[in-house]
Amino acid sequence: QVQLVESGGRLVQVGGSLRLSCVAAGGTFSSSAMGWFRQAPGKEREFVGRISSGGLIIQYADSVKGRFIISRDNAKNTVSLQMNSLKPEDTGVYYCARSRYSGTIYEASVADWGQGTQVTVSS
Repeated sequence: QVQLVESGGRLVQVGGSLRLSCVAAGGTFSSSAMGWFRQAPGKEREFVGRISSGGLIIQYADSVKGRFIISRDNAKNTVSLQMNSLKPEDTGVYYCARSRYSGTIYEASVADWGQGTQVTVSS
């Protein structure tokens, strides 16, 4: 099992930027695809972005495409989410997740979840 710890969430104004980080402890981070998911109040958790183990395959939800950038540093066991041009609808708890697979991640493939970090975008 891998422990995932997110950080970087806070209150930010519309149009602002935030960088979320997720540090992994234990296990085989570098051989796992990683992903970011979020859950808005009263809504189901949704996919935000994913990155393959080697960083060559990166995909985003349509709602964040062109605004968010996911990256990873396998030497530091870290995956990050740079969020730009933030909107009120980006508000929610953001979760880092590790996949059982190297090439992709989706909710059913998640082996480990972080505890989440709150992002609030204020207008």
